[in-house]
Amino acid sequence: MSWTALLAIAAGAYAFKAAGMFGLGRLAQAPGPLALGGLLPPALLSALIVVQAFSTESSLVLDARAAGVAVGGLAAWRGAPFWLVVLLAATATATLRAL
Repeated sequence: MSWTALLAIAAGAYAFKAAGMFGLGRLAQAPGPLALGGLLPPALLSALIVVQAFSTESSLVLDARAAGVAVGGLAAWRGAPFWLVVLLAATATATLRAL
């Protein structure tokens, strides 16, 4: 990465912090942005899961990882504790990879 890009990113981050301190912080307290902020983490987490489970470098794949996500999702939907969801998903993935 060039020094110009690094300095531009640092300046942008500083500008966002300064904007928040000098008045944009009160806009984030409105009901609309607060509701949107509550919806962003689950959406980003699910997008990360989909990208990691269903893709390789540049193609879409359905392999053992997809089965693990499906088993883990089903276990979570049925109300299983987190440790059991992870264990079932890992077991399904490992079993299919071993076959």
